[in-house]
Amino acid sequence: MMQGLILAGGEGSRLLADGVETPKALVEVAGRPQILNLIKTFEELGCESITCMVREGVRVDAPASVVMRSCRTPSSLHTLIAGLAVVPPGPVFCTMVDTVMPPEDWRRLYAGVIEKLRGGSFAVLAVTPFVDDERPVYVWRDAQGRATDIADTNGDGTETAVVTGGVYGLSPGARRLATVAGSNGNRMRTFLKLLIEVRAPVATVEVPKIIDLDHRRDLEAAETWLGTKASGGAR
Repeated sequence: MMQGLILAGGEGSRLLADGVETPKALVEVAGRPQILNLIKTFEELGCESITCMVREGVRVDAPASVVMRSCRTPSSLHTLIAGLAVVPPGPVFCTMVDTVMPPEDWRRLYAGVIEKLRGGSFAVLAVTPFVDDERPVYVWRDAQGRATDIADTNGDGTETAVVTGGVYGLSPGARRLATVAGSNGNRMRTFLKLLIEVRAPVATVEVPKIIDLDHRRDLEAAETWLGTKASGGAR
């Protein structure tokens, strides 16, 4: 069974710069705080447990079955490590709190993560060809969909790359490696690059589109996109 982990330890500074004073975990998407959207999604996916790491001072009215922990961490990797110390043993399905996808893509991704981890992958990355990020992390893959390189830039652009989507499947071994990476003061993208450097088998699961809630325009785009999906329209 998969253990669910939601990372909401960031300050949401880019949203605040756009005049959105609500903490990122609590911004509303489709009429509900985003973190509650993700909790419901994880419940429906069948996660054995759900743990939320939330920025200190942010209060969430979550179901009693959800483990809530406050944190004040310097990066998403440090939030991940703090969460992994709380999450029960076993493989972990982890997402950043600002990740938005329709339900069918969450289901496809979750099933893919389970399949890849059971097949022996050390870690699994959600990837997408949809690039709308100021600091994307690019991923190159082989014919079997395994990650072969991870970088901050798209090189010379001659090879087709996808970008990470803020959702990860972690084996017990990957959980231990994350702790080691974080102890050296690294950030999440450094940990992802380390997975490649140690030649761990890193699988990918591609979804068409992921929206990260970094700016006010992202909130508006997510509302429009999910509303269109709910009404049966096209992307």
